[in-house]
Amino acid sequence: MTIKSFHPPQRVLMGPGPSDVSARVLEAMSRPTLGHLDPVFVDMMDEMKTLLKFAFQTKNELTMPVSAPGSAGMETCFVNLVEPGDKVIVCQNGVFGGRMKENVERCGGIAVMVQDEWGRAVNPQKLEDALKANPDAKIVAFVHAETSTGARSDVKTLVGIAHNYNCLTIVDAVTSLGGIPVKVDEWSIDATYSGTQKCLSCTPGLSPVSFNSNAQEKIKNRQSKVQSWFMDLNLVMGYWGGTTKRAYHHTAPINALYGLHEALVILQEEGLENAWARHQKNHLALRAGLEAMGLKFVVPEAERLPQLNAISIPEGVDEAAVRAILLSDYQLEIGAGLGAMAGKVWRIGLMGYASNPRNVLLCLNALDDALGRLKAPITRGVAVDAANKQLAG
Repeated sequence: MTIKSFHPPQRVLMGPGPSDVSARVLEAMSRPTLGHLDPVFVDMMDEMKTLLKFAFQTKNELTMPVSAPGSAGMETCFVNLVEPGDKVIVCQNGVFGGRMKENVERCGGIAVMVQDEWGRAVNPQKLEDALKANPDAKIVAFVHAETSTGARSDVKTLVGIAHNYNCLTIVDAVTSLGGIPVKVDEWSIDATYSGTQKCLSCTPGLSPVSFNSNAQEKIKNRQSKVQSWFMDLNLVMGYWGGTTKRAYHHTAPINALYGLHEALVILQEEGLENAWARHQKNHLALRAGLEAMGLKFVVPEAERLPQLNAISIPEGVDEAAVRAILLSDYQLEIGAGLGAMAGKVWRIGLMGYASNPRNVLLCLNALDDALGRLKAPITRGVAVDAANKQLAG
């Protein structure tokens, strides 16, 4: 058998990630590969840090992309900040709070879980109650934008509560960065991580992280070695940090970093506030169409993410069949439910480059067709008009 070059089909990615990637980013990734200690590449690394500080709204010097996906950004935060025996309050309102618990335990820490209903924001009072009951807790961890449910939690309030009890904070901003406000300095977030494949509209494989001085102090004063050699920030910063000569740590993913650099330049050109407003505008158009059709959102409006829309599946509908029609007939990908929401919801992403009116209308038209074919209990032929009316307003 002779295997030939792989040529993927052209899809429209409106699932929970990855999102569509701009042609500018793909072109940037095709540029000539440099050595990872080449002075020109080192200059680009410095620009990358500046661009990430802008995206995170921070002055933290320890702001950089981890050379691995968002899950590794999560792990970088936990392995550096959690030591054996440390008690960590983990707020869970979806799949990714559960992954935080796994990280705490694998670091030898003790995870105290604060549980909220999936599809709801983290409850600040529950966090405060847990901190009162666990005065020896050292860290509070929670997800800003829960990708599995489409719920947004109030970072500023939760971080404020954690700091009142002398805890550091770890905030998952994987799905939020670039799509809704993430204000690391204003909200006094100690450590945060994100991913490149969501609202930044780059390819998967890199995880921006940022640590403030309090988090760095904790890392420097650890009583035990960081359990991961690759993610030990004391070592990584020899490569990414400072103005002195860079020390070899690992071979960075050169061309992937070109792509992230370009994606961040695009974000800078648009402006953060404009990007946030665009995500909200397209969400409102999608909402108008879905609700006209008779579909319902899982998350209450005040706690809802504009970039990740969790929609309840109508009674009697084969959700996988709908997604299959969208993929085969419209080259359109939307996401299935995860964990406790598997089989109960679709997750429709409007992230980054994919957040545009054309995709909103394509998705609504495709859903109208697919659900109509399957005799779903919806109102047909009204979704696109409702969305257009919202966009025109």
